[in-house]
Amino acid sequence: MSASADTPERAPLDQQGRSSSRLAAVQALYQIEVTQDPSDRIIKDFLTAKVGGLAVAQDMETEQESVVALAELDGELFINLVRAVDTRGTEIDEMIKGSISSDWPWERLEITLRAVLRAGVAELLTRTDIPANVTVAEFVDVAKAFYAGPESGMTNAVLDRISRALGRTSGIRARAGK
Repeated sequence: MSASADTPERAPLDQQGRSSSRLAAVQALYQIEVTQDPSDRIIKDFLTAKVGGLAVAQDMETEQESVVALAELDGELFINLVRAVDTRGTEIDEMIKGSISSDWPWERLEITLRAVLRAGVAELLTRTDIPANVTVAEFVDVAKAFYAGPESGMTNAVLDRISRALGRTSGIRARAGK
């Protein structure tokens, strides 16, 4: 289902669509782990808009929340990330376990944080057409969407460490705090 990055007829992908796909992949991975539903069912639900497509946004000045529509998913990226975790989950989890500090034991990681890291590693492994620094930065932003604490920094450190181990140096550390 995935097209080659060098296929001439491949249209440039919309950045917002990719960002929405990463967020949706994390949500789908969370749902798969919690419900134990098959990944194909969850993928179908997201792609047919039965699930996902909306997010809660908070106005920083008024602290009021509102529901906003997300950009249309890049279906190829979304499917690629969820299926990569489904098929290579053990390998991905071992990479994460080998890259987290003793301050963050695997058992301590919340399901959402595991989903963020799994999707990020899946992208680093399978989407070499996307620069590693972009992948790391995007998943740091996804972590920030769920957490206000140190989780985004931990996401940055783990994904950066894994990208380096894969020979895909990211150099994102300077941007992580933005």
